[in-house]
Amino acid sequence: MEEKEIQARIEKGRSLIRTGYDPTDYSDYHTDQDLMKPQPPLVKAPMTDNIIDLPISFEGIWYNHDFLNIINSRSSHRVFTEEKMSLLQLSFLLWCCQGVKDIRGKAYATLRTVPCGGARHQFEAYMTIQNVEGLKDGLYHYLPMGHKIEFLKEIEDIKGFISKSLEGQSWAAKANVVFYFSMDFYRVEWRYGVFAHRVALIDAGHITENIYLASTALDLGGCAIGSVDGKYCDETFGLDGQNESIFYAHPVGTVSLKDSQKEQDFYAFVKEAGW
Repeated sequence: MEEKEIQARIEKGRSLIRTGYDPTDYSDYHTDQDLMKPQPPLVKAPMTDNIIDLPISFEGIWYNHDFLNIINSRSSHRVFTEEKMSLLQLSFLLWCCQGVKDIRGKAYATLRTVPCGGARHQFEAYMTIQNVEGLKDGLYHYLPMGHKIEFLKEIEDIKGFISKSLEGQSWAAKANVVFYFSMDFYRVEWRYGVFAHRVALIDAGHITENIYLASTALDLGGCAIGSVDGKYCDETFGLDGQNESIFYAHPVGTVSLKDSQKEQDFYAFVKEAGW
């Protein structure tokens, strides 16, 4: 790629982030919400009939209640022990990152455990699951309205899929669950129109931070990943790639303090480069 093209792409990316610099006159622009066009569904409908209830009571689960300790000990983990994760732990993680607490109006918006601009919550959570109590390995989709998951399909080489889907980051293939987040574009565009996409990218970070904190509270670990092969993920999970596309991931698995040196080895390049 030539330098001119590189700089053009960098500028395009920067323009998405900057506010107050666009000279375009938007005084006559109206979003579809302004125009009273029909609102899109608050969540995606189930894709299958293979629906599984998740436990919603967390009284029986151990987790760290010391919030400051959770904040101070939160870190990214890339080494997993491959021990079994409980269904209750998975339920806890899903509730903390996408759970629906209430509905605003008759069906205007969902109020969830994470903040989101305009309460649009334009994300769908898909998962690869392996070695989780009571579940067979395969691909899943979260149904937040009823706090359920649906089994989509088995996959012949789940570890191979995870590695390829995350651009060769094979360490993630040992995670008990890899969350793949898609964006339902019109769900946020309906309200914010041409301004939607910057807001949406900000909102995505709220989700993974809650996963980090919930994982830390459970003595689990993980790492948010932006390097995702969206086209490959969309094809595998059955998304159209135009109106909905996967763009973000977060593996979570069982971890051990005994692997602290292995975790440090991921940063050996820093020492080697003298940075």
